[in-house]
Amino acid sequence: MKDDFFFTLTTFRGGASVSGGISVGHLLRPGERSGIIMFCSEKKLREVERIVKANDREYNEKFQYADNRIHTSKYNILTFLPINLFEQFQRVANAYFLCLLILQLIPEISSLTWFTTIVPLVLVITMTAVKDATDDYFRHKSDNQVNNRQSEVLINSKLQNEKWMNVKVGDIIKLENNQFVAADLLLLSSSEPHGLCYVETAELDGSLCCYKDVPWVECQLFGAQEALPTFLKQETNLKVRHALSVTSELGADISRLAGFDGPDTKLMQNSGKTKFKRTSIDRLMNTLVLWIFGFLICLGIILAIGNSIWESQTGDQFRTFLFWNEGEKSSVFSGFLTFWSYIIILNTVVPISLYVSVEVIRLGHSYFINWDRKMYYSRKAIPAVARTTTLNEELGQIEYIFSDKTGTLTQNIMTFKRCSINGRIYGEVHDDLDQKTEITQEKEPVDFSVKSQADREFQFFDHHLMESIKMGDPKVHEFLRLLALCHTVMSEENSAGELIYQVQSPDEGALVTAARNFGFIFKSRTPETITIEELGTLVTYQLLAFLDFNNTRKRMSVIVRNPEGQIKLYSKGADTILFEKLHPSNEVLLSLTSDHLSEFAGEGLRTLAIAYRDLDDKYFKEWHKMLEDANAATEERDERIAGLYEEIERDLMLLGATAVEDKLQEGVIETVTSLSLANIKIWVLTGDKQETAINIGYACNMLTDDMNDVFVIAGNNAVEVREELRKAKQNLFGQNRNFSNGHVVCEKKQQLELDSIVEETITGDYALIINGHSLAHALESDVKNDLLELACMCKTVICCRVTPLQKAQVVELVKKYRNAVTLAIGDGANDVSMIKSAHIGVGISGQEGLQAVLASDYSFAQFRYLQRLLLVHGRWSYFRMCKFLCYFFYKNFAFTLVHFWFGFFCGFSAQTVYDQWFITLFNIVYTSLPVLAMGIFDQDVSDQNSVDCPQLYKPGQLNLLFNKRKFFICVLHGIYTSLVLFFIPYGAFYNVAGEDGQHIADYQSFAVTMATSLVIVVSVQIALDTSYWTFINHVFIWGSIAIYFSILFTMHSNGIFGIFPNQFPFVGNARHSLTQKCIWLVILLTTVASVMPVVAFRFLKVDLYPTLSDQIRRWQKAQKKARPPSSRRPRTRRSSSRRSGYAFAHQEGYGELITSGKNMRAKNPPPTSGLEKTHYNSTSWIENLCKKTTDTVSSFSQDKTVKL
Repeated sequence: MKDDFFFTLTTFRGGASVSGGISVGHLLRPGERSGIIMFCSEKKLREVERIVKANDREYNEKFQYADNRIHTSKYNILTFLPINLFEQFQRVANAYFLCLLILQLIPEISSLTWFTTIVPLVLVITMTAVKDATDDYFRHKSDNQVNNRQSEVLINSKLQNEKWMNVKVGDIIKLENNQFVAADLLLLSSSEPHGLCYVETAELDGSLCCYKDVPWVECQLFGAQEALPTFLKQETNLKVRHALSVTSELGADISRLAGFDGPDTKLMQNSGKTKFKRTSIDRLMNTLVLWIFGFLICLGIILAIGNSIWESQTGDQFRTFLFWNEGEKSSVFSGFLTFWSYIIILNTVVPISLYVSVEVIRLGHSYFINWDRKMYYSRKAIPAVARTTTLNEELGQIEYIFSDKTGTLTQNIMTFKRCSINGRIYGEVHDDLDQKTEITQEKEPVDFSVKSQADREFQFFDHHLMESIKMGDPKVHEFLRLLALCHTVMSEENSAGELIYQVQSPDEGALVTAARNFGFIFKSRTPETITIEELGTLVTYQLLAFLDFNNTRKRMSVIVRNPEGQIKLYSKGADTILFEKLHPSNEVLLSLTSDHLSEFAGEGLRTLAIAYRDLDDKYFKEWHKMLEDANAATEERDERIAGLYEEIERDLMLLGATAVEDKLQEGVIETVTSLSLANIKIWVLTGDKQETAINIGYACNMLTDDMNDVFVIAGNNAVEVREELRKAKQNLFGQNRNFSNGHVVCEKKQQLELDSIVEETITGDYALIINGHSLAHALESDVKNDLLELACMCKTVICCRVTPLQKAQVVELVKKYRNAVTLAIGDGANDVSMIKSAHIGVGISGQEGLQAVLASDYSFAQFRYLQRLLLVHGRWSYFRMCKFLCYFFYKNFAFTLVHFWFGFFCGFSAQTVYDQWFITLFNIVYTSLPVLAMGIFDQDVSDQNSVDCPQLYKPGQLNLLFNKRKFFICVLHGIYTSLVLFFIPYGAFYNVAGEDGQHIADYQSFAVTMATSLVIVVSVQIALDTSYWTFINHVFIWGSIAIYFSILFTMHSNGIFGIFPNQFPFVGNARHSLTQKCIWLVILLTTVASVMPVVAFRFLKVDLYPTLSDQIRRWQKAQKKARPPSSRRPRTRRSSSRRSGYAFAHQEGYGELITSGKNMRAKNPPPTSGLEKTHYNSTSWIENLCKKTTDTVSSFSQDKTVKL
């Protein structure tokens, strides 16, 4: 059957999935609903109410509501050039080279031609602009895909196809099954009985659950459901008072009224503003460029002063030869011009090619991520994607990871694994000697194929349970009967006649599905009855009472009358609660079941206790009368009902317990463990309730029972939150710690250093759990210092029930006051603000929602790929970039400072020591390719060893490979090399005759000798710096030397001199100089003197003070030929506290909704809208949820760890 739904648009860009009937409602501006906080960069008045006239665009346009077009791109055709140039010239180096270009256009001070600067500058600007334009093109493309989706809108009394971007506030829209909704909508009508809609919120939070309560909005439209067709035809005012956020896929056809537009919706207002992200190395480079510029000015001043002194003392003797008129040039003015000339000559100390090379290296690293087959999810054909190319090295410096839960850590799929019935465990596998064994793929599961209505995805490996069912064990039958009766599941049949369950939480679905496969099939329900099929026999139970679940009770019960007239109470819930309600006669069974529960919990399974009670008819009638009175009470209603529930839920008889497994994504446990060993702290920020998050924390090994303490912050106001934080800090630090008064935020470096010292002195493992309500108070200015200090001392932090904005605020708090590199990972639209706030944003693709992926910097399909992204690609990118920068600064200081030394021997005349073409080609041709090869391909250890030894990641977190100290070392190294490059040839050429007896100490021969020595020295140096040799490295390094000699002899040849006599004056010099043995001896001596100190220092350092990377590289070479097989980590069982499966339910259950009958589908329901209905064949989303996946946990190689 195809169901019809009518909606009216209130806002755009929300998220949900719907099926359900006529529902009328009040809408509220985003931010006014509890738990929703406005997140908007523009300050504007809060809109308290909104007037909407349905189906009247002309009237609604008077209010200038925003349109439904979304914009996530940064540029358009008109704004691209100015905005992009503004962003590029925010780089100090780009602005610096622009100023140099202007100076070079002044003939009086320019010693170099203008093309030596403008060509590299234009090349850099163009390459960066093309990259940015390409990135923004894909953003436009993604926006257009959403904006151009089709919808059916009621226009001129007819349904017409309209693009979502053209839908207006007040439009009436018809939506069908599995149709994307790009708006905040108000439900008007539904073909579902009683106006229900089933909402799938994957686009919002990554969850694949079906929430029946989300679209339940009540509104008054003329006060009658029958008036709806009339309403659709006439103009009606709607006063908006409550907000409904709906976007994603739909469970059936719906009609809605439009009310809020694109930027006004909760989704867009909570998504935050796209920020221009820069890496810490980028920021450091900006600082270093300023320092170098200051250093350059100092050098220019020194040389300018020298020129003035030389001009006043010696320059007069040369004025006759230079045809200067007396007094035409003063020494001071000469020094002033010389200053600017040397600024131009020495500008190559920070060459523009540095930024070209950085962009190329980052692009190469991005392609490595895109091409990594180990991050390719073959099941859905989803590769890893680097959506930005500017942040790769930052992946190697992450200190904090902020992760969503649902859809990120978990698949949100639960499976029935084991149970304990009457003191016996079912679900274990034993060998022939009755010894418990592991369940392997070779083990045959129980064959359910003979059961026509069994779930084909369900697997159970213990055949003893089926045998007990066939033998008629009454306890087993009663256990499964309880699972089939005590729940809030709704059933329906699809077009193929298959039974489909709609569940409010996956744990209930797992239990009902298990009972279904074992022969107790839940078929249907009405407000008064529940029908199940017991081993082929259809049995209808009268539903007498429904004692619903909530967070306080932690259990649910149903009271039913069976066909024999017996009244039974069936109950399931947390064992800690239910065991207190048992009859004293259950003592022996309680002890056995408790041991079983401990065993289940030790394996990370979610447990529920199962019990029942036979009720006397007379007693039940008296109790039910009191319950009716309590429901009708106007005072203390909830307390009276809770007391009556407590009264009847006693003296229960224990049946057993269930154990279900929440399906974590593959490799989550290994990934969390590995990242923890890499000193990365993982914080879970989730909108789910506390118990859910705690269960996942235990499942992921973020929380363990071996922890010293778990601090739970649940204060209802700022005073309570502050007090709880103080008590937790006292427990953590001890009484000797002097606490801050909470009014000063640790903004000073001294405070950060103190916190770092304290963090290192903390012994033991601690965890912090805080809910969203308490977090709102804790983020206040006078409390957040206490929160941050406590949280950073804990191994694990879990924030529950948090809003999207609170997620972003937590990230900003750590970014601002801890000065740490952060990464946020999520898969839903509620993670977008967090992803945008963090230094690195990662989106999980492959789920229904794409909002997180579109806002992210990197995306892949599974959480486990984060391990490889950080420990391999991130670490390699940081390692390569740091080596590249160290080498680049070294070679350019060595290249440039030779001009400084030469200035003392050329009368400070701003004469260049090298040929002008050598200066132009040095960074672009002679040395560009080798350093690019090192920056793109180099690696200190293999990818497998990077994963097996996460401690290798720590140098990036501590910023050890490139910092200000490393920069000064590179500068000193370059200064030393420049001294050797200048003074050894200078001393060798001083008063020396060539082999032919002629004097060789001419300027041109000196320049060729120095240039050749420089090229060879820097090539040998990069060969020493290269850790991982490839064919490309060999070709680029030795090929660059060959290219140098080829170009050198070409430029000094007679032929090119004849063509361009003014541009190539060094005719014949290369052939004359490099054919003499003494020149080569000078080059050899210069190379050895430059390189040998470095070789000696590195040899001693590796031998006496080897780093972990040095040790692994040495071991790697030793194991290159014969690598021992890796052994699996032994499986360990955790002695764990039991955790109720009800962690996955809502705050309260849907017992009242079920017993009211409002959610029941009537047989042949009458049309509920004025639009014609047609059949629509579809399968429910629950089918996709039930697919079994096998979790594989790959362990570290123990033999490698021991040897390391």
